[in-house]
Amino acid sequence: MDYQQILSEIYREIQPYAKDGKVADYIPALAQVNPDCFGICITTTEGETFTLGQADTRFSIQSITKVFALSMCLSIMGSDLWKRIGKEPSGTAFNSLIQLEVEKGHPRNPFINAGAIVLADILLSHLPSPEEDYIAFIRSISGSRTVDYNRETAVSEREKSYINAAIANLLKYYGNLENDIENVLRFYFLQCSVEMSCTELSRAFLPFADHRSPFSFNGVDLTSSQVKRINAIMQTCGFYDEAGEFSYLVGLPGKSGVGGGIAAIHPRLYSVTVWSPRLNAKGNSIMGMKALELLTTRTQESIF
Repeated sequence: MDYQQILSEIYREIQPYAKDGKVADYIPALAQVNPDCFGICITTTEGETFTLGQADTRFSIQSITKVFALSMCLSIMGSDLWKRIGKEPSGTAFNSLIQLEVEKGHPRNPFINAGAIVLADILLSHLPSPEEDYIAFIRSISGSRTVDYNRETAVSEREKSYINAAIANLLKYYGNLENDIENVLRFYFLQCSVEMSCTELSRAFLPFADHRSPFSFNGVDLTSSQVKRINAIMQTCGFYDEAGEFSYLVGLPGKSGVGGGIAAIHPRLYSVTVWSPRLNAKGNSIMGMKALELLTTRTQESIF
């Protein structure tokens, strides 16, 4: 498969969408990002890498970080994790208060904001040094020792996080947060502020694609079965209330972030990351989704 040629063809074909959508300007730090950036990287399980555009430019991974948090929590708690978080698609906005109240503080899945805030709470309770341990895991799985938080972004998110603060308070009210609300929110936004490039993210997601190989990174150990179940949750819940559309158009497990990034995997073949900051109304990258749709169409490779 000539992935490099396919990436070039995809880039030409998605140009009509280049000015559609807008950046996540409700987060002050993300409002400053150049909306016209674009990068993509494919890393195969055979060790090949194919890139195009600004694949080595770091960006705020935002909710893509929830896959890493879920991996750490599943490694720590095993199946007991699901006593605090569900595994079902949300069907509502990623920051819905109504759904959380109706379901009495039990988040629908780990990838909506309520679920990810519970993940942050779990890590605060179990990790000796949460901030250091979390970034050490990401550095290990990505193979990059310079990946780091952007604390300015984290602070800017916390300053405008009225809905997330309400979510945390509801979780606390229903007994699903163990730690101080402010500490949980601070750590949650710090996780979201991690900056990585498409190349680094693609390497970090490769272990989810190659579930036959041992998953062990900086003390985070998962079985092949657990990795496959994380992939299943990415497939059904990874794109907020647009997960069905992504499955229909692309056919790969993945996770998006409002920084404009999307990371996806084809089991036993490759991981792929694309970055384009302009988002649709659901919070997903417009050019990113189109690029991945064309990737699976042109290669005739999806999980279905």
